[in-house]
Amino acid sequence: MRDFAYARADSTTSVVDALAGDGATLIAGGTELLNWFRLGIAAPERVVDIGGLNELRGITQKGAELHVGALATLNEVGEHPLVVDRAGALASACLQAASAQVRNRATIGGNVLQRTRCAYFRAEEPVPWPCNRRDPGSGCAALGGLHERHAIFGWTDDCVAVQPSDPAVALAALDAEVDVVGPTGPRSIPMRAFHLTPQEAAAEGDALRETRLEPDELIVGYRISLSDRDGQAYVKVRERASYEYAIVSAAATVRLVGDEIVAARVALGSVAQRPWRLAGAETELRGVPFTRAAIQPIVERAMSDAVPLPRNSFKVTMARNAAVRALLTAGGAR
Repeated sequence: MRDFAYARADSTTSVVDALAGDGATLIAGGTELLNWFRLGIAAPERVVDIGGLNELRGITQKGAELHVGALATLNEVGEHPLVVDRAGALASACLQAASAQVRNRATIGGNVLQRTRCAYFRAEEPVPWPCNRRDPGSGCAALGGLHERHAIFGWTDDCVAVQPSDPAVALAALDAEVDVVGPTGPRSIPMRAFHLTPQEAAAEGDALRETRLEPDELIVGYRISLSDRDGQAYVKVRERASYEYAIVSAAATVRLVGDEIVAARVALGSVAQRPWRLAGAETELRGVPFTRAAIQPIVERAMSDAVPLPRNSFKVTMARNAAVRALLTAGGAR
């Protein structure tokens, strides 16, 4: 680990000013950044601690919106009565992430900025194999190596890894807005478009860019519309029930009139470098009976765009089943 300067921020303005210079990075809970330091993924000249900014804390309802501060911890979000009652998929996703100890430190602002869990990326320096995210232009070892947990959507030869955040999947399914602030002032980014797949990043001119957040911008919170009382669910498939990242996950909302679906949203996790909304299924689900027999073939058709790697085709079936289960659970099926 290299030496670095440390400062505590006293306002969002001071944070933005600090980010305007080269070599600065932020720390909040520290559960991810300290790993980056250890592995050599990050070696900033300055670390700016935003943990004391109370303006970035809190979970409140303002009119028809739920506001979640970026410094709210995963346990605070997952256990808050407003979130449990009005954004249950998010509460469930937060409480299924990591361990209780980590959730007490990890913030929801930092969680969506996690880097991939690809073992080739998270090797200690010196990295003994090619990894474009550690050494641009060197190649992707996972492409022809161990990629069972990697992407089935949106990947390129530059990178086949996935985004691991649980809350990001629920936020994408809930059509949440990410509020950020930068040198030009505040702006909002739809959560479903916040992350970029390698295909999307390449189309925008930077194949390795991971989010639409600019280097000099700060996440201040999230807004979730509360205008609908849809049923919600988050399903996480993992090898063990504690402290494990998803093999696949799915978040869904369902609104029923009688036994008919009138609106549905579904996002998959750990299948791409961003939460993957099944937009085709959402359109096709409107007006169909709320039964497994009606839902499953619609989700199967939405999965037809998947391009699995040689060793992870099982994720197509697993993701389909997770999406169907999330939709049925959200609609109240037992």
